[in-house]
Amino acid sequence: MKYIHKLQNIIKNNILTIAFTLFLIFLIIFSQTNLFAAQQGLKLWAKNVVPSLFPFFIATELLNYTNIPYYLGRLTNKFMRPLFNVPGEASYAFIMGIISGYPVGAKIVNKFLEDGTCTKSEAERMLAFTNNSGPLFIIGTVGISLFGDSTIGIILFITHILSCLTVGLLFGFISKHILIKKQRLYRNASHTASYGISDLGTLLSSSITNSISTILLIGGFIVLFSIIISILNNLNIIDYISNFLSIIHIPNEYGKSIFTGLLELTNGINAITSINVKHMSSQIIISAFLLGFAGISIFLQIFSIASKNNLSMKPYFIGKLLQGFIAGFYTFLILNCFDFFYFNI
Repeated sequence: MKYIHKLQNIIKNNILTIAFTLFLIFLIIFSQTNLFAAQQGLKLWAKNVVPSLFPFFIATELLNYTNIPYYLGRLTNKFMRPLFNVPGEASYAFIMGIISGYPVGAKIVNKFLEDGTCTKSEAERMLAFTNNSGPLFIIGTVGISLFGDSTIGIILFITHILSCLTVGLLFGFISKHILIKKQRLYRNASHTASYGISDLGTLLSSSITNSISTILLIGGFIVLFSIIISILNNLNIIDYISNFLSIIHIPNEYGKSIFTGLLELTNGINAITSINVKHMSSQIIISAFLLGFAGISIFLQIFSIASKNNLSMKPYFIGKLLQGFIAGFYTFLILNCFDFFYFNI
């Protein structure tokens, strides 16, 4: 018993070393399939992510140098504070997060915390509902490219927005009425932009540089998780998990796709839409859940940004899990309450 306890401590203290070493070993053992998975991940990033997100990243960076967040905050504070218990500037993070997609919301929230625009607890709650998939990905990639129907993409986008707003409202209510109120730190920072035409070159250079860093970060995570999914497939782990899920009457193909989506969003939805079934509504509802939850890959992207200011990821994880279930529920209601949305063959 003593040796077992000692072994457990060794594994616990060296868990990252063991994990990284195994990853390297599996990279070598399954090099052929891993190479193909990396190529597919790169294609996915270059074809879908870069064209749709990179221009928005630059636009968001440029807007951060203006007074727009401040004036939008003043305009919306009268309902952002009562409803969501966050400063009005959170509306800017929410809007840009919706337009641009992950992880723009996290970058803006991180900047707000550094500027003194919000407190740490507010930033942690804002992370949960200001980071979302954008319309180009949901309507364009998921709806048109994967489902082959723009109407499905629009439904998914509507339920995605409604579910993240619901999470924001729930977190706002809990923070005001259940949790112990903490003293708010008021800001003294000036919100007047001091940049002119002469600074345009500097602002463009800085915005492009920051946007390249973000887009490369996303690409790295997509490739990494494409390889991880390939390794798990080679080890038959995904098959074991899908067989386990079949106990609760989830078909194997759905089980594999859902687990893949929990790891990496795009690969998971691609797998879901590839299943040949008569009841397409189930695929749409599952896709709504995966879009809401976003997956471990995006979780780590947000964590890599939020960790700079030691923000807790617990509210974000709980919020995205809630958003996934709420989005699935809203999608179920729409598909079953409106007869003209009939996607079953």
